[in-house]
Amino acid sequence: MMIQEKFKNSLSAIIDMEDTEWEKLYSAFELQQVPAGTVLTRIGGTERKLYFIVQGIVRLYCIGSKQQDVTVFLFKEHHFASSYQSFLTQELSDQALETLEPCTLMVINRRDFDKLHETVPKVNQLTRIIAEQRFINAQRIFSSHITQTPEQRYLNFERQQGDLLLRVPHHIIASFLGITSVSLSRIRNRVCRK
Repeated sequence: MMIQEKFKNSLSAIIDMEDTEWEKLYSAFELQQVPAGTVLTRIGGTERKLYFIVQGIVRLYCIGSKQQDVTVFLFKEHHFASSYQSFLTQELSDQALETLEPCTLMVINRRDFDKLHETVPKVNQLTRIIAEQRFINAQRIFSSHITQTPEQRYLNFERQQGDLLLRVPHHIIASFLGITSVSLSRIRNRVCRK
């Protein structure tokens, strides 16, 4: 399937547009092939781009109080990724964005994204839906760290995003779940024995 078709199919699940609107939307993005381990956004930099993931995985992380990487979110195919707060405010980012696999990305810069809101008004709806989804995801993650045990968080992750267990290094998954790699290994062993 062509990239343009994948892009349209993914976004059609979110928003309904006329063909002319799709063309304007698609043409505002630039296709990029990025190797694994590429830092797209640096901590202390300003996020100037929004990425749509056609293929691959991107990790959003910050530096915790013990100076270790803390994975905030894992984005995979059909998701928009960025240090969104920095992208919206154009302030310095306290988060970094890094590819975990070779990625095929559709990329738009902030200036073109703002223009797109004027030329394709339905993009306002798309932006609202992206922001709502980011808020919902953040609330779910926050609540899970308060209301669930590490094992419950792992089981939910396995149920909802089990494919990432085969694609993402386990120390990154442990970081995302708010546990150590050793704890993750123990939980996985317990779950396998049940």
